[in-house]
Amino acid sequence: MSDAHLVLLVVGLPLLAAGCLALVGQRDGAGALNVGFCLATLVAALALAVRTALHGPTVVLDRLFYIDPLNVFLVSLTAFVGWTTAMFSRPYMRIERDRGRMTPARMRLYHAMYQLFLLAMLVALTTNNMGVLWVSMEAATLATVLLVGLYRSAASLEAAWKYFILCGVGIAQALFGTVLLYLAANRPLGGDALLWTSLNAVKGSLDPTIVSLAFVFLLIGYGTKVGLVPLHSWLPDAHAEGPTPVSAVLSGLLLNVALYAVLRSKVIADGALHNGLPGHLLIGFGLVSVLVATFSLFRQRDVKRLFSYSSIEHMGLMTFAFGLGGPVATFAGLLHMTVHSLVKSAIFFSVGHAAQKTGTQAIEGIRGLLRVSPVVGWGMMAGVLAIVGMPPFGAFASEFLIVTSAMHALPWAAPLLLLALAVAFAALFWRAQVMVFGEATTARTLEHRPALAPVFIHLGIGLMLGLYIPPALDTWYRQAAAMLGG
Repeated sequence: MSDAHLVLLVVGLPLLAAGCLALVGQRDGAGALNVGFCLATLVAALALAVRTALHGPTVVLDRLFYIDPLNVFLVSLTAFVGWTTAMFSRPYMRIERDRGRMTPARMRLYHAMYQLFLLAMLVALTTNNMGVLWVSMEAATLATVLLVGLYRSAASLEAAWKYFILCGVGIAQALFGTVLLYLAANRPLGGDALLWTSLNAVKGSLDPTIVSLAFVFLLIGYGTKVGLVPLHSWLPDAHAEGPTPVSAVLSGLLLNVALYAVLRSKVIADGALHNGLPGHLLIGFGLVSVLVATFSLFRQRDVKRLFSYSSIEHMGLMTFAFGLGGPVATFAGLLHMTVHSLVKSAIFFSVGHAAQKTGTQAIEGIRGLLRVSPVVGWGMMAGVLAIVGMPPFGAFASEFLIVTSAMHALPWAAPLLLLALAVAFAALFWRAQVMVFGEATTARTLEHRPALAPVFIHLGIGLMLGLYIPPALDTWYRQAAAMLGG
């Protein structure tokens, strides 16, 4: 099968799935159909990754799509987390339906929008056109707005509108940045001025003044969706009020893809400016995000808001690493992107089951999970230990590399990072040990057996990445780091 056919499968299967689930998404078998389509997408993504590893980067379908080691790895990760989240959401959403929180129409909307969200993510990752990238990010915004407001409560509708308005303003900034990028490249490239491969080939000849302005707007626009401070306020509300599977894909997928858009823009800006401005901006936004998010953890009373601020912290840490640049820091940023995507989605899986078992998302109401549901309790505890960077989990390795890179390149920032990591450890471990080991609260009987396999699959991979990185994955990281200037 050719590269073009595989790319069409990767983006075509979610589109087909969305159409089918828009028709039958309210039926009992819709959850299994959702899982099946996600598995087929994962198989196509892995086949594309193998082909790219064997034959190198490729441009297909009249240069509309571009596949290289950076995006093919993220395509595989996106398809994998999309599949495991679909597995988790099957019993979770049936419990929500049985408890009256989901009507048949909402179930159909959920399944269809879930696949459209995956479609938008995969198109954003694989497109060669910066304009199509912007359209895909906007489509992802519209799909997730509907998912965040799915319960139709006052709080969920408020969160959905806040998400829509703030990310709408942000994506408008990204559109202006894209227009400026086109303006800078129009003279040397003409009609190809938005193709990333063409921009990358002539980046050294682009007008630096226009490119610097373009990058600032692109960083602000896509940085809003990354959750960078001070553009982050939509994220905790969206996590807290939407269904838990939506929280998992927001943290595990959307934030990654938005950061990917920033990194693609940074490559062009670095080649045009040669003054380090893009890296300095990423370092500044990243460090502020890490510090603000970690000190906000102690104030949270809702368990999903707690872990949403943890997501802001980790996205800030990745942004800081990519801003530092160099082979080690960039490698660490990619590794941390992988580990955070897996571990944070696993945490939200555990949180979702815990909230359904105890009947509340309030941290004060979740107690004694080891007695209420031992598997859920151990899953949450292991997830917290993994996300705070306890060895031998993969986050320890990536955070160690980021801090040591900062010590070498930016010594004044290293103590701030260490302080933030210590504060995050204290806040999350303090909250988790009470929820897991405290005096048990009254538990509800779940109408369906929860899907716990995705929790331990994700945590198992996160543990493995702290002990051993497979050679193929190591090669991907190194090639992607080289493409990003590391």
